[in-house]
This record gives sequence, structure tokens and C-alpha cells, in this order.
Amino acid sequence: MKKVLGVSLGSSTRNHKVEIEVLGERVEIERRGTDGDVKKMIQIFQENDGKVDVFSLGGTDLYLYSGPQGKRYTIKESERIVKVIKKTPIVDGTGIKYVLEKSVVKYIDTQTEIVFKGKKALVTITVDRFGMAEGLIEAGCEMTFGDLIFCLNIPIPLHSFRSIEIFARLLLPVLVYVPIKYLYPTGEKQEKSNLKYVRYFQDADIIAGDYLGISQYMPGDMGGKTIITNTVTSSNVEDLKKRGVNYLITTTPEFEGRSFGTNVFQATLVAISGKSPEELQPEDYLKLIEKTGFKPRIEKLN
Repeated sequence: MKKVLGVSLGSSTRNHKVEIEVLGERVEIERRGTDGDVKKMIQIFQENDGKVDVFSLGGTDLYLYSGPQGKRYTIKESERIVKVIKKTPIVDGTGIKYVLEKSVVKYIDTQTEIVFKGKKALVTITVDRFGMAEGLIEAGCEMTFGDLIFCLNIPIPLHSFRSIEIFARLLLPVLVYVPIKYLYPTGEKQEKSNLKYVRYFQDADIIAGDYLGISQYMPGDMGGKTIITNTVTSSNVEDLKKRGVNYLITTTPEFEGRSFGTNVFQATLVAISGKSPEELQPEDYLKLIEKTGFKPRIEKLN
């Protein structure tokens, strides 16, 4: 049996373990949260190094990019964390995120009844979701990019993709030196609600981005809206349904009620392939997804 272990700086209340059979192979997929404890994350990696087939890094990224074809920057604290790993390969999801999320948006737009053209779309943090943003632009959405709002707490919406690329080129060389706890919600912060920027949600038809980044800021009334995200639990789905969300779309497939993060999904694909992450290009992942039959989750909630 192949074993995939995702270790996240996020809340341990979101832990989950499943076993699936793919292409005749059993795969155990586990996600463990450390409640924002970097030392605990390092300890888990050290204790399981060489004992599982692939690690994934959650609650933070290892790399950020200044654009679809832009420069890659390494988050320094994430780099220090993964340096303790000597045997087991590790991925953070960025190896597939761009091509996966762009292809999912195109699939939804062309193969389902969901209409994107002319709709107002909010991408909460675009520097982590370039593929999703490009997909929505190509589908004809009227875009709002929330990077200044939800990343830097500056209430200025951006509407030009060009402005996002400029933002990324100017700020990423600095942001990668900032401690993870200031860049991403970790531990208990993931469970807290912040209604400071509700108006940006109310003005949008489509909300796209990391689920924890969305859930912190969304209002109680999300009637008629479409959420495009991942990393949702069954309780998250119930919450979205109560808030009136129309469609829930997750770019990663559902395994026993849970849609894991892109980092865990990439690790699962690496384990199935039998290759190292360095041997796989984005196109290889798409071919493997097609071969396995994995589909995005599309659920009409209301």
C-alpha cells in the first residue's frame, strides 16, 4: 500500500484519513494539522521520514510565483521546515495548482450548466491562484482580485491581471522572508470569523480561493453564490448550505466526504505514478488525472 502524509500548520480539527483504490493500487491518504505549531510539524516530518511514500506541506506553500510564467520565490520559513526531511519526497501543491485549477474552471464553463460569462468573480488571493484567475478571465467574468485586501489588510480591490503581476513582482521578494503566521491563517486563526470585508463578498457572484481564506471573511448570507475552492470537510459543506450557497466546486476530488488540499492531491498523484516529483511535469499530472478518472467536485447545495 502507498502512503501519503500531509502535514499542515492548520487546525487539527480538520484531520482526516482515507484509503482509496486507484488503478489497482491501494493508497492511504492522511492529513494531520499541527495547530500552527512549527516545531510539531518538523517533529512529524522527522518521525515519518522514510516511512511514507510522499509528504505534502499544508497551511503554507514552499514556493510562490510572480505570474503564470514568472519567477519562483521560496518562502524561507517553509524551506527551513522541509530541510529536516532526508528520505521522503515532499510537495506543496504548486506543481499542479496552475494547470489543475485552470483546467477545472474550463471544464465547469464548457461541460456544465453553470454560467460564468458576465458574472462578478472575487479571487481572494491571486498570487496563489493564477490558474484559477486566468480561467475565470477567459470564461468572461468581471474580476476583482483581493490580494491587497486579504493578504496585506489594505482595502483596495484590484481589477487588472496586470496589476496583480506587478504586485507579485514588487512584494514577493519581501514577503517570502515574513514568518508564515503573518502570511497564512494557521491553527486557531483558521476557525475565527472576520466580517471586516463582507462588502466584497456581497458584491460577487463567484468566490474563488483557498477555503480557509474564504470562510474567515464570508457573511452569513451567501445566497445564490458559487464557491470554487478545495480543502472542505463535510461540516464545511453543511455550513455553506446553511448560508445559501448555490454551487460548491472543489478543484480536487471528494474522498469520503472530504476534498483535500492541492498539496495532498499532488502527493497522491506522485505516489500513484511511482515517480519522483522532479520527474513529473504539469502535463504529466493532467494525463494521470485523466487516466485515474478523478473529477472535480460539483455540488448544488441550494
